[in-house]
Amino acid sequence: MTRVEHVMGMPIVVEVRDNDAGAALDDVFSWFRWVDAVFSTYKEDSEISRIGRGELALDDAAPEVRVVLARCEELRAETGGYFDMHACGFDPSGLVKGWAVDRASAILDAAGLRNYAVNAGGDILLRGPSWRVGVQHPLEPMAVVKVIEGGDLAIATSGAYERGHHVLDPHTGRAPDGILSVTVTGPDLATADAYATAAFAMGARRAMDWTARLRGYQALTILADGRMLLTPGFPACGAPD
Repeated sequence: MTRVEHVMGMPIVVEVRDNDAGAALDDVFSWFRWVDAVFSTYKEDSEISRIGRGELALDDAAPEVRVVLARCEELRAETGGYFDMHACGFDPSGLVKGWAVDRASAILDAAGLRNYAVNAGGDILLRGPSWRVGVQHPLEPMAVVKVIEGGDLAIATSGAYERGHHVLDPHTGRAPDGILSVTVTGPDLATADAYATAAFAMGARRAMDWTARLRGYQALTILADGRMLLTPGFPACGAPD
């Protein structure tokens, strides 16, 4: 069973290989719509917009908002400030998508589902075995550079090839040098997404050193000169067939 809805400004696709998933999918997409209403920076009445304008105190916000903002601050410290929700005003969106998918996964797990994929704008969380996911070439939209095969895994990619230079180095305000994309895999999509964003913002030299030291997460970095650098445990089964 597959369901697709446009929520949170992007297509979200949930594919379930188990039976009787209808009610759980209803709950999952209700959750995504709630997240959009509360966290959207494009909705004037969202809690995030109201906090940003100083109209809502953090103590009066939903508990989920406080959890996300606290995790953003933890990640800012972990990444040396390269993941920073204050880089362009006040915007925790870089964590919200992955966090929302992780929570959606918990809803599916609670419903007894064990074999599914949630794809939110290209960032993916897999449960169960035998999934194959292609990593898009950053300069060739129809090309795949690596195939990830397996399951129980989160996959997040950051780059400038779809939305332009929307990820900047928070320390300089400029686009990073020498790097096209970073794909990070691991157990948690929110963290993988934040790490991918931070590594891309670092630029080629810092990203290579930083991703090599990650614990529990692996990275594929594609440099501007076309080289692909994989950390030793990156779960790729090679080039596509």
